[in-house]
Amino acid sequence: MKRNLCRALSTLFFFLVIEEPGAANEIENIPKPDERGFIVDLANLISPEDEDHIWTKADELLTDTATPIIIVTINRMSDHADLQNMRIENFAQVLFDQWGIGHLELPGLEPEDSNKGVLLLVSKGDRKARIELGAGWGREMDWRCQEIMNRIIVPAFKARDFSGGIVQGFGSLEDMVRNGVNYYGDGGNYNDEIVGYEREKTLNDYLFLAAIIVLVVFTVVSMARSGTNGAAWIFWSTVFGTIFFIILILSDVGGGGGFSGGSYGGGSSGGGGASGSW
Repeated sequence: MKRNLCRALSTLFFFLVIEEPGAANEIENIPKPDERGFIVDLANLISPEDEDHIWTKADELLTDTATPIIIVTINRMSDHADLQNMRIENFAQVLFDQWGIGHLELPGLEPEDSNKGVLLLVSKGDRKARIELGAGWGREMDWRCQEIMNRIIVPAFKARDFSGGIVQGFGSLEDMVRNGVNYYGDGGNYNDEIVGYEREKTLNDYLFLAAIIVLVVFTVVSMARSGTNGAAWIFWSTVFGTIFFIILILSDVGGGGGFSGGSYGGGSSGGGGASGSW
């Protein structure tokens, strides 16, 4: 009898320890946005004007920093997972990892400077919200996320201004990303850190330019010695002017323009962020 009781207690203890209450293995029925999509508003909380504003700013932010901010609103967490009484922290972390928000690695950057995606999750029916951060943030911005949640998002939600709370919260998160990512270096640009986004000059580039200069000098000297007429000078000036114009255009190819990738590159949550309720 005692042996059976001990086995039962051991089994119960095992499941209590291994299986966290409210843990979810998969989130269902929330459509993942496309690579340049940033909003899934299943609870219809965001006005069309605010949605357009968020999309424009999120797209610019992704281009400038390679860091996506994704916003998801739902009616209830139980609509999208099997377990009841689910913690929003676990729900947000599972969704973050399931979609792979952010980029696990970025060319030219150290691992700690990658994986900095951001998810803002709002569950209207549960009266809960969560800011979930990629693992690259560590826990250093948890205080900032809690400040955004407590001072901006939750007060607006309590006043039933869901769209305003979301758009203002997004604005604060955008500021956090722009000030917190390490892609800018010493006042530089994200592209300066990424090999391939701003193409480095190669030996062939310099040889081609040197060949053009030699050809120009040779042609000018030959024409001067032979007493070539004005029409020939105009012709060759036009030819070399066109060549130099093409060179200038080609020199910009592959450089500038910012990050052209998407929002989902295998990023993972580090458990950081902040939660709120109203």
